[in-house]
Amino acid sequence: MIFTGLCVFAVVLLWRYGLIRMMVTSDRTYISSVIAALYLITSCHCLRRTWAIAREGEAARRCRAFLPVADGIEATIDAEVMPAGMVTDHIRSLVTKAKAQGVGRMDQTLLLRALADRLRGSNGFGAFASDTLMKLGLLGTIVGFIIMLAPIASLDATDKVAMKSSMGLMSDGMAVAMYTTLAGLVGSILVRIQYYMLDAATRRVFSDAVTLTETRVTPVLERQHHG
Repeated sequence: MIFTGLCVFAVVLLWRYGLIRMMVTSDRTYISSVIAALYLITSCHCLRRTWAIAREGEAARRCRAFLPVADGIEATIDAEVMPAGMVTDHIRSLVTKAKAQGVGRMDQTLLLRALADRLRGSNGFGAFASDTLMKLGLLGTIVGFIIMLAPIASLDATDKVAMKSSMGLMSDGMAVAMYTTLAGLVGSILVRIQYYMLDAATRRVFSDAVTLTETRVTPVLERQHHG
């Protein structure tokens, strides 16, 4: 929320001083506008994923209160009183595996891998979006230089009107190159920051799930089926 608030504050300041309007009007290729739209879509996706991970983290913390210290995990799962979520589904899978396996040490490595994949979900979209924003900025740089250098081939040093028109086109090309590069770099950096925080939150939820199952679930299930 702090990061989002700072970003919104920066956008308001840029709009207040007309810098965003200047960027849109100066970029005839509209690549900067495409970068801004993609950044907005990516931020909304990150917000949705953050909301989902926050719910999973809260559900994982609530699971601890429902799990008995001693026996009775299977009854608790069958009663369906635990909060819905991926961690609860993982515990339910452990109970099912314990029933099918019978006596023996429980290895939840494969189930933990499946849980990690489910928790990560579509977080990888952040890396793709960040790389796309960077490449769009570089594309705008190339297009801008092409626009800037195009008038040189037909430039007539004796024609002052043509010289003035060519200088205007070169200025427009430079504006395109600079604005698209700036938009791409800033957007890419901000997206990486957002998804870095999202990945850190995802790792915390997974770590809580591992700690919970290793200390409160698998020992009890092993003791029950050994008994």
